[in-house]
Amino acid sequence: MAEIKVPELAESITEGSIAQWVKKVGDRVEKGEFIVELETDKVNAEIISEEAGVLTQILAEEGDTVLVGQVIAVVEAGEGAAAAPAAAPAAAPTEAAPAPAAPQAAPAPVAAAPVVEETSGERVVASPAARRLAREKGIDLAAVSPVDPQGRVRVQDVAAHGTAPAVAPAAPTSVATSGGPVVFTPAANSDRVTIEKMSRRRQTIAKRLLEVKQSTAMLTTFNEIDMTNIMALRKRKQEEFVKANDIKLGFMSFFTKAVVAALKKYPYVNAQISGDEIHLNNFFDIGIAVSTEEGLVVPVVRDANSKNFAEIEKDIANLATKARDKKLGLNDMAGGSFTITNGGVFGSLMSTPIMNGTQAGILGMHSIVNRPVAVNGEVQIRPMMYVALSYDHRIIDGKDSVGFLKTVKELIENPEDLLLNS
Repeated sequence: MAEIKVPELAESITEGSIAQWVKKVGDRVEKGEFIVELETDKVNAEIISEEAGVLTQILAEEGDTVLVGQVIAVVEAGEGAAAAPAAAPAAAPTEAAPAPAAPQAAPAPVAAAPVVEETSGERVVASPAARRLAREKGIDLAAVSPVDPQGRVRVQDVAAHGTAPAVAPAAPTSVATSGGPVVFTPAANSDRVTIEKMSRRRQTIAKRLLEVKQSTAMLTTFNEIDMTNIMALRKRKQEEFVKANDIKLGFMSFFTKAVVAALKKYPYVNAQISGDEIHLNNFFDIGIAVSTEEGLVVPVVRDANSKNFAEIEKDIANLATKARDKKLGLNDMAGGSFTITNGGVFGSLMSTPIMNGTQAGILGMHSIVNRPVAVNGEVQIRPMMYVALSYDHRIIDGKDSVGFLKTVKELIENPEDLLLNS
């Protein structure tokens, strides 16, 4: 018999949530085979079986919180066909006499399989939130029509499914009677409200963003960049760049290069506070914010100062793919010294980004919009982008913050100068 335990992933991770079981009780498991996906504060981890055999017990359902070292399943020697019937009697209710005062040891919670929402032979591909909602509403996931062209069922699909069984009557609204404001608590099963539990990652994002707001003297300064020259250079060199490097030349490599040059000029923007000390980083590991289904993650381009445009573009593309496929490791996100976030891909015109962890600054990029601007005394229509630098005013003064952003602006408006800073 082999116990499947939650492994140690990093010193800062002590617990996680069961995201998805890819095996069920009675299934044959090979040594080293992926059987359950664990969602932690930072990454999703695949837990494997150390032994071959049959999965006979599942001790934590999807959505449950589990601790590092906790046993979550048991694998025993045997074949799947022989072990499957053995789990059924344990989950079935008994018809014994009324329970005595002292509770009996019941094997059902240990050997019972997790709720299986599908009645079809194949397991439906669905997000953990969708599975939880389907379980709560008693909906067969196989009957849900997903919007995703790849067939993945999401929580919105389950919520929109109209064949769920009737639920209990709505709880009455609560009204304050002591002269205070009227309090209305919508029922969970109301058509007017859809209640969705925050994922572990979303809870962690919320907690850390609030900590940054409360523990730093965060301030934001703005500037605008004329993107005419960089867009012309990118268009002129794109075909040649793709042919030579097998990847497109984007704006992120230019901004990463410009940020590195500005950090060298203003080192306190590349620093962090530790107690009563300022740690000036002599490395340039640039975090690139990536939006995923579960929220924003910030994988890191290592040693960006020593990489060329193609290497940076490939790193960013690879990290973005890993993030969206939930394949990021802890090493992919640890230790960044500065962050770039691009809200412009979603249409943001201007924002005040929140700093990432203990870093002292973050650059926010925004939409490129054709606007009238004054050029040499004449009004011209130019492609313009607002940029924002949020920084920790405890260690970065206005002079450095404005100078940093002005340096980025000048390098992007004169992209050939970036070659001199590479």
